Amino acid sequence: MDVYDLKSVKLPYLAGGALKLVASAVEGPLKGMLTPSLLDSAGISGLREQTFDDAPTNHPIHYTGKMQEKATAAPTSELPRKASATKGFHFTSVFDMAKAYRDGSTSPEEVAKRVVESIEASNKNNPSLNAFIAYQADDLMKQASEATARIKKKKPLSIFDGVPVGIKDEIDVQGYPTTVGTSFLKKVAEEDATVVARLRNAGALIVGKTNMHEIGINVTGLNPHHGTTRNPYNTDHYTGGSSSGSGTAVASGLVPSAISADGGGSIRIPSSFMGLVGLKPTFGRVSSYGGFPLCWSLDHIGPLAGSASDAALTYALIAGSDPADPFSMHQPSPSLKGWDNLKLKGLKLGVYWQWFRHADAEVVTACEAMLKQYESMGCEIHEITIPNLEANRTAHLVTIISEMAQAMDSIYDNPHHFKEHGLDVRINLALARQLHATDYVQAQRVRTRMMRHFHEAFQQVAMVITPSTAIPAPPIKKGALPDGDSDITTTLEIMRFATTANMTGHPAISFPVGYTQKGLPIGMQAIGRPWEESTLLRMALAAEQVVERKEPQVYYKLLG
Repeated sequence: MDVYDLKSVKLPYLAGGALKLVASAVEGPLKGMLTPSLLDSAGISGLREQTFDDAPTNHPIHYTGKMQEKATAAPTSELPRKASATKGFHFTSVFDMAKAYRDGSTSPEEVAKRVVESIEASNKNNPSLNAFIAYQADDLMKQASEATARIKKKKPLSIFDGVPVGIKDEIDVQGYPTTVGTSFLKKVAEEDATVVARLRNAGALIVGKTNMHEIGINVTGLNPHHGTTRNPYNTDHYTGGSSSGSGTAVASGLVPSAISADGGGSIRIPSSFMGLVGLKPTFGRVSSYGGFPLCWSLDHIGPLAGSASDAALTYALIAGSDPADPFSMHQPSPSLKGWDNLKLKGLKLGVYWQWFRHADAEVVTACEAMLKQYESMGCEIHEITIPNLEANRTAHLVTIISEMAQAMDSIYDNPHHFKEHGLDVRINLALARQLHATDYVQAQRVRTRMMRHFHEAFQQVAMVITPSTAIPAPPIKKGALPDGDSDITTTLEIMRFATTANMTGHPAISFPVGYTQKGLPIGMQAIGRPWEESTLLRMALAAEQVVERKEPQVYYKLLG
């Protein structure tokens, strides 16, 4: 039976005056007349009409073994020892910097100076990249001076010592406000989030806060408050979001790695659009302590990097249980064992062809070519079926906007703050406030169903393969700036393959597999079994052996 039910849609594009009119209408006294049609077009009316007899799952916890009792981390003996040998263009890596520091050809202080100079230069570009919304040059230089002294004494804290890293602005960094992309949240964090503390303890230079789509509620990277990020492969195109600034910072060479968060593709989408490796770990694998509670049952913190080795290294440093985050205690100890084993013979890859091929022709061609490469490496391709993808799409929408609306409503200290959001954010939050408690419970029933579907698929295969996004990075339409737009048609194409792994909590990775004729990157996604991040990183590493990487049009070389 044909169970594939996702559809491409053509809905009106809104910008400028029309968008302002809709935002005012859905917040005003006539909202009751407008929201039913919006709920219907979003698929929520259809979800209400379906019956799911599954018990609701409120958090996708997969581990049923003994609870962790203390903080854990991947064994240092399993950490990557060398940079990925990528074909073609090579992003400056953590290992490149570490080698340069140790052979004396440069120092963390010199690199930190170049980071500041490059950020300033990127912001003076026309258009500005807008990768970082906040950085403190004096603090960065202080960190760099301390790292330089350690390395001179031959006592580095780790391979990461002196390496700059960006932090998405929904994750706390001591001394910086966590604005989550808004104009009004300005409270300065008093301590580092756990992931930031772990990187700092490894000697990483915390550069500052990277830009993001406001409150992470959309996936283009447009932000009317902090500036819209630009794609280094073509600055007339979007970066993807919501981790737009983290992706831009890595793709333009400002940092080799960045920390991001993913509630509906927010790590994997910018990775796909900008030719990077982005890993969304298993739910609970990385502590969310110190992350803004935007969508607590969907959000996953993870790395975004220029190569598989840098993604693996960053992941290893931040993964593991943390008593400050109870959900992180539900995990086996993290491991990278076997992540660099390129002998793939017998590895079973699952492909749901109707889903896989529901994408732009160039995207499908590049991803099918990579599948053939995997077959030549010894992988086996197995056809699988995953029902209820449309119900999952709608359930994810209900879940994420409901949680975001509640999160934001609980922190407004001024009744007018909600009108200080961008127009697209105001519309989405207004829609969320028209949902019912029964809608949220229905969505969690769908989550249970989807977890079962993937469990059944993983009885047959080691991972599920799809494109990362159905389209390459779309152009920024003239009407979108500066106030934003509403382009649901494009949004659905961008998110088609992303949201299942957020609902089910499975780990997922995006990695580059080619480029369009216009030079825009194309990403492939692998969704894995719980806690098998090392296998996903292995797939990204294998792809790097055959995919010719291309240099972005805008790239800053920190090592000269």
